[in-house]
Amino acid sequence: MPIKVPDGLPANTVLTTEQVFVMTEERATHQDIRPLNLLMLNLMPNKINTEVQFLRMLSNSPLQVNIQFLRIDKHFSKNTPQAHLDTFYCNFEDIRDKFFDGMIITGAPLDKISFDDVTYWSKLVEIIKWSAEHVTSTYFSCWGVAAGLKVFYDVEMQSRKEKLSGVYMCQTAKSYDTIIRGFDDRFLAPFSRFIDFTPAMLSQYTDLEVLAEGPACGVYLAVSPDKKQVYVTGHPEYDATSLADEYRRDIMAGKNPRMPVNYFPFNDPAMSPSCSWRSHASMLYGNWLNYYVYQVTPYEF
Repeated sequence: MPIKVPDGLPANTVLTTEQVFVMTEERATHQDIRPLNLLMLNLMPNKINTEVQFLRMLSNSPLQVNIQFLRIDKHFSKNTPQAHLDTFYCNFEDIRDKFFDGMIITGAPLDKISFDDVTYWSKLVEIIKWSAEHVTSTYFSCWGVAAGLKVFYDVEMQSRKEKLSGVYMCQTAKSYDTIIRGFDDRFLAPFSRFIDFTPAMLSQYTDLEVLAEGPACGVYLAVSPDKKQVYVTGHPEYDATSLADEYRRDIMAGKNPRMPVNYFPFNDPAMSPSCSWRSHASMLYGNWLNYYVYQVTPYEF
């Protein structure tokens, strides 16, 4: 898929090197087609790295996609240059009256903080409620899942005693849902969270359909009956080294973290990990874009 991104976005260089088809704004204007318009609310501290990861995943489709990055209005980011935010990100007020085919709400390192203590929680609630009426399908990632469950189902965040970190086996449900079309019955996915998402919790408090789960990781993928909300509790967008980077960062911070499970070869942190989840991750994003967004979104928005 040609991803249409703003001219000058740093991710362009990385993705072009990887042979990902990136289309600049200037070239896209000469194609007479109706592209999908995606909004990405990036809540991660290192926004540039997160942009690369998600754009890489969204490239596995023949559809042209316009990407608009959204930030929480006036929220300061200490890990991303202000000039980058001012150039490539918009505020909610800029797009409040617009409609989008799809939206991604990323995770955030807030899984040990109550929602009321999140400085931008009220604004995030407003955006999530807005998405229900202005977006064809919204994809919630990791902590974003907890935020979505709180807003739509009033489900409180359930904490784990120890961080779920590593690559875990998941099992697909016996379902013909199109978002898992082509998935193997069992597949690997990376996780990094202190939040617990159990099938029992979702069954008791929501009407979501669980489409993939694992005995150690709990729910991995769940969707609303109308397909307007997709909840992914892991990080299929992660690079091969993302969990290693987090592990070493936590060691340097004196947190004494547990080694990520099923990740380093021979459980040796000195060895380079490989990506064992790339194929299923590409299929997940491709299916979401095709079946949940493109096939049902109106031509004119």
